[in-house]
Amino acid sequence: MNVLVLNCGSSSIKSQIIDTASAAVLSKVTIERIGNPDAILTAFDAAGRRQRHTLPVKDFDAGLDAALTAHCGDLCDIHAVGHRIVHGGERFTEAALLTPEVVHAIEDLISLAPLHNPHNLRGYYAARRVLPQARHVAVFDTAFHHTLPPKAFLYGLPYAYYTRDKIRRYGFHGISHRYVSQRCGAPKVITCHLGAGASLCAVANGVSVDTSMGFTPLEGLLMGTRSGDVDPSAVLALLAQEDATPQSVENLLNRQSGLLGLSGLSPDMRMLLDARANQSGRAALAIEVFTYRIRKYIGAYWAVLNGADALVFTGGIGENSPAIRAEACAGLEAFGIEIDPLRNEATVGSEGTIHRGRTPVHVIPANEELLIAQDTERCLASLVE
Repeated sequence: MNVLVLNCGSSSIKSQIIDTASAAVLSKVTIERIGNPDAILTAFDAAGRRQRHTLPVKDFDAGLDAALTAHCGDLCDIHAVGHRIVHGGERFTEAALLTPEVVHAIEDLISLAPLHNPHNLRGYYAARRVLPQARHVAVFDTAFHHTLPPKAFLYGLPYAYYTRDKIRRYGFHGISHRYVSQRCGAPKVITCHLGAGASLCAVANGVSVDTSMGFTPLEGLLMGTRSGDVDPSAVLALLAQEDATPQSVENLLNRQSGLLGLSGLSPDMRMLLDARANQSGRAALAIEVFTYRIRKYIGAYWAVLNGADALVFTGGIGENSPAIRAEACAGLEAFGIEIDPLRNEATVGSEGTIHRGRTPVHVIPANEELLIAQDTERCLASLVE
C-alpha cells in the first residue's frame, strides 16, 4: 500500500509517500513558510536526489497542491493518507479512520492543543479536497501514553479537575518514543527525544509508563523556546506583573523561554555550541541547564523502571550532537552509563551504539513517518476484518 504521510504545522507541511510493503520512501517533500511569497519547497526522490526552490504558497490548499506536484506521481497511486494528529485526549488510544464523527471529536480537543490540532486538521481538510478517493487515517501523538497509570498522569489538584476538565498528564512525542523503543527492543528502556521540543519516556515491555511532557508539551525538559518545568507560583507572579495577560505569559513560556531565553542568543543547539566554544557564558549556561534536566529525568525514570536495560537518544539533537549526549550522561556511572568517546563522535545522524559501560546506550534516528504509514495500513485492515 502506498501511503501519503502528512505532518502539518502552523506554516509547514512535511510529507512522504511510503510503500508499506517494502517500507521504502518513494518521495519526500517539505514546504516551509506557507503563507509567504517565498515559501521553501524541498523534495527528495526515491534515489535521494534533492531539489530545493522558493515559490509563492498562499495557504495550505496551495501548499498541498505544490507538495503533491513535487511528489511527481499519479495521485491514484496514493491509496491512503496518514495524518499526524498531536492530541487525541483520552478517547483515541490508537489510529482511527477520519470519519465526520472522529473529525468532530478532534475539533473538540482543540482546547487541549490549540497550537497543534488546528494545523493538523487544516492539512486533513486540504488533503481530503485533493485526494477524495483515498481513505484518511488519524495517528495520534498522545496515543502511546494512554497506558500511563493514574499515579503517573494525575496532578495534585482536586479530583474534579480531572473528571470534569480532563486536566492530567497526556504526554507527547509518542510516535517517536514508540518507534525507537520498539527498534531498541530492550524490556526496560528510557527514550530521550531531544529536538526543538524535547521529552523523555520510561517504557516497560513496549508500554509507556511515564513521560516528561504533561497536560501540554510545555512541561518537562528545557527546550528550544519552551521553559519546561516551572513552579506554578512563578507563573502567578508573571501574571501579576503590570500589563501581563494570560496570552502574553503563554507566549513567554512557549516562545521566548528555554534555550533562547537563557542564552539570549538562539534556540538552535548548534549555534549555542558554537557560541560556547567562543566563550559565551550564557550559551554555556543554557546548555548546562538543558543537559542537567535530561540527567535528572534519566535518574527519575531509572527509579520508575527499577533499573533500565538501555538508554536511547533520538530527535534532531539526540541523533546529531555527540557533545550533548556525552554531557547528558556524565555522572551516571552508578547506573552503568558510560559513553565511549570515539563511538559517540562517529555516530551522527545514523544508528549506532555509543557506550562502554554495562548499560547499552543507543542512537536511533526516529522514523515517525514509517510508523504512521504502518498504523494507517493496520487501521484500514482492521475495518475489513
